[in-house]
Amino acid sequence: MRYLMIDGKGDPNDSPNFTAAIETLYPVAYKLKFASSRGLARDYVVPPLEGQWWAEDMTVFTGARDKTQWNWTLMVMVPEWLPDDMIAAVIETVGAKKPPPRLDDLRTATLDEGLCVQTLHLGSFDDEAPVLARMHDEFIPDHDLRMTGRHHEIYFSDFRKTPPEKLRTILRQPVERTQR
Repeated sequence: MRYLMIDGKGDPNDSPNFTAAIETLYPVAYKLKFASSRGLARDYVVPPLEGQWWAEDMTVFTGARDKTQWNWTLMVMVPEWLPDDMIAAVIETVGAKKPPPRLDDLRTATLDEGLCVQTLHLGSFDDEAPVLARMHDEFIPDHDLRMTGRHHEIYFSDFRKTPPEKLRTILRQPVERTQR
């Protein structure tokens, strides 16, 4: 699938770059939706925010949760029928008025994760560590799998407006089969 993407590093709770990435992705995503509706007669719902997360030592996600060591890519999926020139024109239009803070960092790229293990997490992001530990250390090896790609999350809740205990997040990990 093709995405609008912006990369960053550090604790999402206090990183101005994290907030700026969101403030950049959505104006472009909504302008693309309207351009598709007007120019191609194809309307769609803007997909939810997604994120890929990784670190040199992945235990910073399941152990101490040292968020300062986290790398991330925030993403919004783009429908396959949108031509590249339309995406480029929309990005230029968004930048012409009052450009969002990280427009120069915005890129489009495709993501093909293949086989994945995933679960729906209900609750605070800070409560994900035990779920991820079970996924990484129990479920994946117990099913003759090994992790291959970056941890991926899909946010079904707007974390700026939703109480932490009501957040709904898909936790996804690309994997491949191993042979024992």
